[in-house]
Amino acid sequence: MPALLCFDDERPAAQRLLTALQAAEAPGQDPTGGEPWQLAVVERHRFPDGEWRLRLPATLPTVVAFYRSLHQPNEKLVELLLAAPAARELGAQRLWLVAPYLAYMRQDMAFSPGEVVSQRHIGRWLAAAFDGLITVDPHLHRVAALADAVPLADAQALSAAPVLGAWVVQRRPGALLLGPDEESAQWVQQAAAATGLQAAVCRKVRHGDREVQVALPPLDVRGRAVVILDDMASTGRTVAQAAAALRSAGAASVDVAVTHALFVGDALVALQAAGVGEVWSTDSVPHASNAVPLAPLLAPALQRSVRSFQISGNSTTSSILRK
Repeated sequence: MPALLCFDDERPAAQRLLTALQAAEAPGQDPTGGEPWQLAVVERHRFPDGEWRLRLPATLPTVVAFYRSLHQPNEKLVELLLAAPAARELGAQRLWLVAPYLAYMRQDMAFSPGEVVSQRHIGRWLAAAFDGLITVDPHLHRVAALADAVPLADAQALSAAPVLGAWVVQRRPGALLLGPDEESAQWVQQAAAATGLQAAVCRKVRHGDREVQVALPPLDVRGRAVVILDDMASTGRTVAQAAAALRSAGAASVDVAVTHALFVGDALVALQAAGVGEVWSTDSVPHASNAVPLAPLLAPALQRSVRSFQISGNSTTSSILRK
């Protein structure tokens, strides 16, 4: 039977994914007759010097998936560096990583001589360690497809925009969906297409990590409910600028819906000061704003990958890099 492995700090999200996988395996639901998934927790012990001791199940089945969302990535990537090859030593022949949030994707080129292109190197390492990757709304700028950043034949980039849009419809029927900058257009358009809500996008001029200027689109927002929708919120400055501009323009309410609730430092305080009412996010990153679970999105994607492997009967790696 396939195994879903998680670490203790993400057990609730992994349990939700397991429940969704088991629901898909109900009689009459799984045409391959696949065996039920089982959840196991990777035990961790931190030594006084900061190093980890990890313990996986003593034996593992052929099919194994790690659930590890890669916010706070530096420690988590080291954990996977240790756990992935250990899983193969313990019996895994096919190894997936389910990482709802995928770190180090924003740095996709060198902006100054000697600057490390982190996306390239993290992507290649993940492709060498795993046979498949499932993530949600990866922050790709100048890269057309996830497989260009993580060179795997089985690299799936799912979008939470439609399910976030559905949540917005429940909470703010008829709201205007607004992207805080040009890069958010893809997610706003997907959410609008799934819900029929009107959508528009702001223009952003960045003057530094925490200094941005936002120009609203030429729309009359007076008396309207507006929901700012994006793939992630980190410092919150871009969203705060958009919210303040909307309030000044007469919007009746301004709320925020994001896939990845990073919210570092005083981000939430900045949003509240700018006039934001509610903040909704998926559970890709544990946060008080979590409102939309991703398990119903992740489970079918993982099932499709596993079924393809089971049907083909091919236990060789699909990694482009592994020879």
